[in-house]
Amino acid sequence: MTSSRRVDDLIASILERLRPKAKSLIVTVYGDAILPHGGSAWLGSLIRIMAAMGMNERIVRTSVFRLAKEDWLSATQIGRRSYYSLTDTGRRRFQVAQERIYAGSGRTWDRQWTLVLTGAAGGGADRREQLDRDLGWQGFGRLSPGVMVHPDPDPVAVRQSLQDAGSFAVAMRASAESWVDPGALRTLIRGCWDLDRLAADYNAFLDIFRPAWRALDGAASITPEQACVIRVLLIHGYRRALLRDPMLPDELLAADWPGAAARLLCRNLYRLLGAAAERYLMETFETADGPLPEATPAFLARFGGL
Repeated sequence: MTSSRRVDDLIASILERLRPKAKSLIVTVYGDAILPHGGSAWLGSLIRIMAAMGMNERIVRTSVFRLAKEDWLSATQIGRRSYYSLTDTGRRRFQVAQERIYAGSGRTWDRQWTLVLTGAAGGGADRREQLDRDLGWQGFGRLSPGVMVHPDPDPVAVRQSLQDAGSFAVAMRASAESWVDPGALRTLIRGCWDLDRLAADYNAFLDIFRPAWRALDGAASITPEQACVIRVLLIHGYRRALLRDPMLPDELLAADWPGAAARLLCRNLYRLLGAAAERYLMETFETADGPLPEATPAFLARFGGL
């Protein structure tokens, strides 16, 4: 069996384990591959890479139509060709996610907790629920009805969520007294976040992609298309767990927390596949103005530097 065929079998195995949905996978393609190159691509280019991941043209067209309805993408028709670009809303959504997915080393925790009170009168149920969802996306846990908590959130993202919500929510910071029993903090954490499920998600990611590392490290024959497909699937699998991860400081996690191993594996595989994957994108993806532009400097800073 040729090396290229073994890589095809590896891709098939990853797809069988991940079982990605087309719409969610397109979100990954845009966030990981298209956004660093301007955020716009010809639909035909998207159909081609999705076909390499087992998705037919009909389901791709249906999915991008739905993403446009949900304000992720906007369409431009030039002749018989359709080009799909990220909307401003889509870019903001991706920005929050990318800062978590591709971050380098974590910040030092100042031992402060951020509390957001969302149950104040005047907000209306729909606005409170939307704010709770936004904060949950940022990793906040529910301490009690109307109170969301996080030990180390992104202050810019929190501020934007509260500004979008209006004047009914209040944010404040607090610290646990030094004499508080560490066991009480662990109980609080497990009440706010389902860390057992999250650990299982990270372990599933490791089970899928550790064999990929062993198969690809030092492999002489992997095509640019194969590299790009595996990179997209890598990030798709990683973000499934990561975007449910509150990103708690290391001091609050077990020493053998699998999230640390998952990040290291993802970083190493991403670096291994990077050059070949980028070659595929530059050679095959098109925009309304021709080939993709070069990747932004922010792309090269992913995972602390590619």
